[in-house]
Amino acid sequence: MKADVKKVMIEFHDNRIPVYYNNERRGTIELLVQVLEKKWRSGRRLVQQFLSDLDSVEIEGTEAILYSARGNGTLALSLY
Repeated sequence: MKADVKKVMIEFHDNRIPVYYNNERRGTIELLVQVLEKKWRSGRRLVQQFLSDLDSVEIEGTEAILYSARGNGTLALSLY
């Protein structure tokens, strides 16, 4: 990761998840939480299972790269 990357913690279903980003666009973190909640409620079963094991998130441009605690890969979600 680059030196100018920031880190914040979000609450997602009783878990504290670190989010790494360098995007200065306002509302990015709030938008991320909205997208995660939407996918949790109405996403496909595979996405919901991935979200239940969410370990961390990295925001790159307009995408959120989700990392699983089980180490079984990543999932990219579009924010915009």
